[in-house]
Amino acid sequence: MKSIGLLASAMLALTALPVQASETLAEDNNCLSCHSVEEKVIGPAFKDVAAKYKGQKDAAAMLAAKVRKGGSGVWGPVKMPANPKISDKDLKAIIAWVLAQK
Repeated sequence: MKSIGLLASAMLALTALPVQASETLAEDNNCLSCHSVEEKVIGPAFKDVAAKYKGQKDAAAMLAAKVRKGGSGVWGPVKMPANPKISDKDLKAIIAWVLAQK
């Protein structure tokens, strides 16, 4: 019985790693300077972004382009700066994490 509890704890810890890693990537790439998960800062809350694009097949590609090129008008007048230096791998992980917010 004790080993089942340890196995369950280990599985929970492993499933949390991608979330923690993606949040760290968002912080390392300055996303959290203007955004937060729960509340609007300068840019929209990530949970609001996830809700807006939920179920849209092209959401990840559209958001990747927005991050790379920047832009304005979707969430208000404040322009999101372009972020061309973020790696494709980091960008993909961050966007997947953002779209998974509830």
